[in-house]
Amino acid sequence: MRAIIYDTFGGAEVLRLGDTDKPVPGPGDVRVKVVTVGVNPLDYKRRYGWVEQFYPTTFPAVPGLEFAGVVDALGDGAGDEFAVGDEVFGWTRTGAYAEYALAGDIVRKPAALSFEAAAALPVAGETAQRVLDLLGLTTGETLLLHGAAGAVGQVAVQLAVAGGATVVGTASPANHDFLRALGAVPVAYGAGLADRVRAVAPQGVDAVFDAAGQDALPVSIALRGGTTDRIVTIADMNAAEHGVPFSAGGTPSEQIRAGLAAHARLAVEGRLAVPVVETFPLADAAKAQELSEAGHVRGKLVITV
Repeated sequence: MRAIIYDTFGGAEVLRLGDTDKPVPGPGDVRVKVVTVGVNPLDYKRRYGWVEQFYPTTFPAVPGLEFAGVVDALGDGAGDEFAVGDEVFGWTRTGAYAEYALAGDIVRKPAALSFEAAAALPVAGETAQRVLDLLGLTTGETLLLHGAAGAVGQVAVQLAVAGGATVVGTASPANHDFLRALGAVPVAYGAGLADRVRAVAPQGVDAVFDAAGQDALPVSIALRGGTTDRIVTIADMNAAEHGVPFSAGGTPSEQIRAGLAAHARLAVEGRLAVPVVETFPLADAAKAQELSEAGHVRGKLVITV
């Protein structure tokens, strides 16, 4: 099968389109013919070897965590929940930038949800929900969200607002109207951020979600009155130096699957949007990762296989 493969850590140039063996489903496995793949910042961070402590790599490696596709084959004992021909989406265990993949946590894709939108939901939805749960955000509280216009940030804004919280979201001025439409109070990042946040949230900040990783933790701690309590980052690899937890996963499978189904329902009902801003053929996966790495993508990049 065709797949994007890399044999060493490095820049986007290490990615190559090649042929590799189609994964064989073992007992309980579900194999999926991949239709679409979500591109995430974690893809290039893993390619560089920056997150080996959380996601160890075995070469040759196929990138990609989230995908949507059609069930193609079932291992022994895997026929109770899914059947060949089912449209599904979720997480893969063998890398998503490929024509076929073994499924991790997946659920059926609603017919009204496009393959592109389905591939955009798993990582952003699970990450946003996980961190909001860690923060214990409740109705009436104020959340400071760094990187609010990114794919994870957008989902977190919508889920937090739906839960009755006030969200102050950092973003470039070009994204402010977009964030207002999602229900957030936008502020520009950079020098003077603390003053801008205090101006729009004189009641104070109850929790901080750092989805940007642009050295946002010191100002976050200051806005929390000097405490690191109720601050979580998914993007700052120096979090431990500040005494802030770095959240890299660990959600139980049952909870992941429940979240996939719930977020799909919200998307179909028009209550959760994750815009797909650009699609790429599999052969252009390196271009997609370069665009992701450059930042400032408002929404999701998706690869079509």
